[in-house]
Amino acid sequence: MDGLWFMKVEEKYGFDLTLDIDEEVWKVLPKIQARLIKSMAELEVGIDGLFEGLTTKLGLEGYAFDVEKAGDGSGFTITLNTCPWHDLMIKSGRGALSDRIGTLICNIENTVWAAEFGEGIRFELGDQICGGSESCKLLFRDAAS
Repeated sequence: MDGLWFMKVEEKYGFDLTLDIDEEVWKVLPKIQARLIKSMAELEVGIDGLFEGLTTKLGLEGYAFDVEKAGDGSGFTITLNTCPWHDLMIKSGRGALSDRIGTLICNIENTVWAAEFGEGIRFELGDQICGGSESCKLLFRDAAS
């Protein structure tokens, strides 16, 4: 749905304006997703709740991933081995745009998810499949820990 919406708006208004609008959408959608999963799974606020919520979401969305928790309990790293979104970009012939869109949206989406589980939780985007890496690295740390 998101990809179709993007392409139709892009046809009418151009890529840059469409990406600006998409950015605003992605400032809201992850809040809705995180709150729904948090409520349904009765997750607590904090790094452990974020871990459970995100891994549930990624599993439901068809990502292949590995996770590594920090030994001190202060955070975790998710390594995405596949990205269904990037695969769709390639399949649709829009792979050249994948890095620009992916960097923007992944940063927003994951920063919003982190904020939904605690003010002190920070997100850092590492390697990216859409940037040419073999995997994506999503790093989450709780500054309070």
